[in-house]
Amino acid sequence: MLENKYEKEYWSSDRYVMGIDEAGRGPLCGPLVVACCILPINYENERIDDSKKLSEKKRNELFKEIIRDAHHYKFVIVPPKDIDKYDIYHATQRAMDELSTSSYIHSLTITDAMPLKRKNVVDMVKADAKSISVAAASILAKVLRDHIMMGYDVLYPQYEYAKHKGYGTKRHLQLMDEYGLNHLYRFSYKPCRDRQMKLF
Repeated sequence: MLENKYEKEYWSSDRYVMGIDEAGRGPLCGPLVVACCILPINYENERIDDSKKLSEKKRNELFKEIIRDAHHYKFVIVPPKDIDKYDIYHATQRAMDELSTSSYIHSLTITDAMPLKRKNVVDMVKADAKSISVAAASILAKVLRDHIMMGYDVLYPQYEYAKHKGYGTKRHLQLMDEYGLNHLYRFSYKPCRDRQMKLF
């Protein structure tokens, strides 16, 4: 059960809380997906948890529930070229800043250990395991990114993106060696830099 310390505090005075989280900081290719979510005041859903603790089936089910129930949600999709331009930390921070400052009015923003420029931000370690708002955002980001990678799998079946989602598994590295790197790869990441770049 998530503790929801800040949600309880702010919801008690009818103030909205935004949770922000991302999916895709570690993969060697594909986009970074950052999501924000503002849940209704006093919202309850015991099934929502850190996306990493949930099965793919449960994440997909909860994605639909969160989209249906959320007071507000929004995504920023960061392409590989921007990850290479800004580095993954700053690309993530820029996307979270954009969501926090341009989205629906709220009184508090909670991120998973990412400080932001705006006021009233709590950058909490392991926030996706403590805050229902951040956990909901983590599910939204994870499911959307997985579906993007499954779409790329249709375009580039030789890379088997649907299986590894762009992470640097042994099999993925073998496929990179065999086929080279296409435009989906993050050339600033060492395993990509170390391989011959073959653009499509």
